[in-house]
Amino acid sequence: METAQKIALVITIIGALNWGLIGLFNFDLVAFLFGAQTILTRIVYTLVAICGIVNIGILLSHMEFRKD
Repeated sequence: METAQKIALVITIIGALNWGLIGLFNFDLVAFLFGAQTILTRIVYTLVAICGIVNIGILLSHMEFRKD
């Protein structure tokens, strides 16, 4: 499972960099590469979202919750 986690992290980082480009330069790299609102672009965005959710699960599984 460690390999899948690393892949999810890399894809999430790529997505974050794309959001940085959008925020700083109003340039969407995914839309530039695959076309605006194409099925491939939607697949890439969905994949990034799924990987983000996987990373949330990984983060929560590594956190220790204390009972007070």
